[in-house]
Amino acid sequence: MVIGWKLHGDGRTPPPGEVVRPDERLSWPRTAGIGAQHVVAMFGATFVFPVVMGLDPNLAIMMSGVATILFLLIVGGRVPSYLGTSASFVGAVAAIRAAGGDSATVTGAILVAGLVLLAIGLLIHFAGAEVIHKVFPPVVTGAVVMLIGFNLAPVVATVYWPQDQWVALATLAFAVLCAVLLRGFWGRITILLALVFGFALSWVLDQTAGKITSVLPSQNLLDGAGKACTAEGPYCVATAFPHDRVDFTGVKGADWFGFPDLHAPDFKTSAILLALPAVIALIAENTGHVKAVSAMTREDLDPVLGRAIAADGVGTALASAVGGSPTTTYAENIGVMAATRIYSTAAYYVAAIVAILFGLCPKFGALVAATPGGVLGGITVVLYGMIGLLGAKIWIESRVDFADPVNLVPVAAAIILAIGNVTLQITDDFPLQGIALGTIAVLVGYHVLNALRRPESSGAGIIAPSEEEIGGPSR
Repeated sequence: MVIGWKLHGDGRTPPPGEVVRPDERLSWPRTAGIGAQHVVAMFGATFVFPVVMGLDPNLAIMMSGVATILFLLIVGGRVPSYLGTSASFVGAVAAIRAAGGDSATVTGAILVAGLVLLAIGLLIHFAGAEVIHKVFPPVVTGAVVMLIGFNLAPVVATVYWPQDQWVALATLAFAVLCAVLLRGFWGRITILLALVFGFALSWVLDQTAGKITSVLPSQNLLDGAGKACTAEGPYCVATAFPHDRVDFTGVKGADWFGFPDLHAPDFKTSAILLALPAVIALIAENTGHVKAVSAMTREDLDPVLGRAIAADGVGTALASAVGGSPTTTYAENIGVMAATRIYSTAAYYVAAIVAILFGLCPKFGALVAATPGGVLGGITVVLYGMIGLLGAKIWIESRVDFADPVNLVPVAAAIILAIGNVTLQITDDFPLQGIALGTIAVLVGYHVLNALRRPESSGAGIIAPSEEEIGGPSR
């Protein structure tokens, strides 16, 4: 385990062409500055996703710091990376809550998924990195990542966007413009900038246009007779009422210093099955990030790939065990390293400590929780779409051939099953639906069809005819 760092040169910014390696550092003031950049880079998504999942953002920020420190220790300081809140579980959490699950059920399901990820990481460590590519080839991992993102479209359409459609549209437009027009560091915090913009716009509209009438989840609950009820469900639904877009009541009542609220997990089989597909996405995500760091540092990191995946499983399991959010390595922070060419793990320890201190400020968490639904509506359109298209990115980079029906058919079926939230009722209390059903369809379908494939089969003909087919070569 690497804790000490050698001073790189004179401790100042490295000359052109030189890099600061993971076991090196700049002077501590400069290291602290780089650490602060890592905090800002991970900040937006790390606290937005807990809010979207209905979990405590303060606890998520704090546990991301704890998980990052554990990750760096487990990989022996060889893989500089920050563990922020994972987006891979957002769809599963939405499905669990739609089925009546609470935060304890959510974190219990995520905890089990984290332990499964840990076990897979250990298997990869001892069996070798090639086992990933055999069980989870790019066509499967790309499909799972895509269906996780696109399965969330109804959440945007039915939960966030209707709360304030014009603020949602303005926030979306601002996020798109920032993503296209901004470069470098500012381009990497597009989501954070859009959130600040939407928050400010909502406050200004409260002062100038007055209250808005819309539906807020779990508020103003009425039954079929129009009488107030307490438990949201089929016969007790949230109804529209006039309200401010921004409510600072919780912020005013929160303390400046204090420990985040913790809760124990609760384990339900149906919820666990919904969360398990995210493990495949995390494996793909961690593998891609380790490969990216390996390319930047010019060091073969395959020997520690299993440890990196296992470390992410440890972080996810530990965070969810106390009521926090799942974790994953963050591309945002890898982008900071690529821009600065400073790969020092010392900066990540600084970022982790700062995150832990942020988590000990309840007032900050209350401010995050006060984010208007319309703002989340605009942001989630971009975030969920980007998650889905990451699956397409995996296909493109791996040159997946969709002229081959073994690739095409399972993926096509899985995506429709997931986006349509199709349910397969195994027993009265054991349904498979949405993401879980889609993941099983693509994983089992691909391997079964691949095993049944005729050796002489070209695999072509569904999207474009092969040269041997009647009609001549495709044009």
